[in-house]
This record gives sequence, structure tokens and C-alpha cells, in this order.
Amino acid sequence: MGLSLFDLTGRRALITGSSQGIGFALAKGLAAAGAEVVLNGRDVAKLAAAAAQIPGARTLVFDATRHDEVRAAVDGFEAEVGPIDILVNNAGMQHRAPLEDFPAEAFERLLQTNIASVFHVGQAVARHMIARRKGRIINIASVQTALARPSIAPYTATKGAVGNLTKGMATDWAKHGLNCNAIAPGYFDTPLNAALVADPTFSAWLEKRTPAGRWGNVDELIGACIFLASDAASFVNGHILYVDGGITASL
Repeated sequence: MGLSLFDLTGRRALITGSSQGIGFALAKGLAAAGAEVVLNGRDVAKLAAAAAQIPGARTLVFDATRHDEVRAAVDGFEAEVGPIDILVNNAGMQHRAPLEDFPAEAFERLLQTNIASVFHVGQAVARHMIARRKGRIINIASVQTALARPSIAPYTATKGAVGNLTKGMATDWAKHGLNCNAIAPGYFDTPLNAALVADPTFSAWLEKRTPAGRWGNVDELIGACIFLASDAASFVNGHILYVDGGITASL
């Protein structure tokens, strides 16, 4: 047993929104643990550039917010290439504005990108996993699954929904041999947070607010992802794993 519990050799992982940021870091980490990774996004050139940095990586281009497009891409891949053993639902976006002025169209985009995509891709992949009676689904939640901050109420709503959809997936699909869990990152230095990273006032606040006293590095999410994707997590289901430097544990 030992470290072999974390070996992903022979497994294939699809990571949505993986041309940059957290998704790309997780793809590199899963590949280092032995998995064959499949990068997803809408920008063909960005995906190709990302895949070129991971030996053996494949790409699968589709818009995770479009149900029929997702279904066709996943079903086609399963038929032509082979099974998807691990799914990481990472696609996401952010929009900041006071709630009383929050644009309705931005709210709709957040709903589609951050939560509907988890349903669309999760369902499409799970149908094949259920037939095989095994599979791992890892949804990317957030500290905003449990907490809120000014100007991002709709984002907070979507990430709260990701947490509860994860529990629902486990409740429906554990009996079919699937393990469905979520990783909830704290504040990480990513393109999504570029405006906050560049704001010295916010960074100073964050360093005081976080027990670890700093921003997270995206590579610090890899261990949690490998754990949830591996045999080491065989009886972990419906869990939200916070990787946040202690921010949700402290007032």
C-alpha cells in the first residue's frame, strides 16, 4: 500500500478550464502522478500551448456551459479514445460589482459558467462512469462556498451551489461506485484574482486575515486533487476539502 495508493498510472483525467491558472496546475499535478490528462477550454490556441507543456496531454475543445455540446464531446471522446476515469470541474469566472448595481447579464454568465457547467459536464461524464461502476469527480468550489465578501454576492451564490451539487452528486452516484468531492481553494495568485493580487490594500488585508499570512500558490492544490482522485480517498464522498491557509477556521 503506502504511496501506491496515490498512483494514478493508467487513469485518464479530464480537467475543464485548464489552459491556465488552477486548472492547468491541477492537470500538471495529475500528470506527474501518472494520469493521462485531457485539457479542456474554448480557445484552441491557448489549449494547444498548455498541452505542449505536459507530455502526453490531449485536448478536448468544448464550451462547458452548452449542454448538447458537452454531451457530444464527452460521448465522442469516450467512443473514440477511451474512458474518462477522473473529472475535475474547474471552469469558472468572476465578476465584481456592488449587489445593488450588479448587471443581470453578468449574473446569468456566472450561473452558467460556475454552476451549470458542473451539472452539464458532471452528468455527461458520470453516465459513462456509472456504466463502469467507478469514477472520480472533483468539483472546484471556493472559500466563498462558506463565506461572503462585498461585491461578489452572485459568485458566492454559485460556489455555494457547487458545494451542495457536490453533495447531491455523492448522494445519487456513490451507490454506482463514484466518488464525488470538492476542493475549496482560498485566495490563490491566479489570473482570476489578478486585480486583487495587484491591490496592495487587499493583499495586506488578506495576509492579516489568513492564519498562514499569505496568498496561496496554485501548486499547493495539487496534493488535495491527487488525494481525491486516488484510491487513498476510496471512502471519501460528498466532502468539501478547504485548502485555504486556515481562513475558514479563523475569525
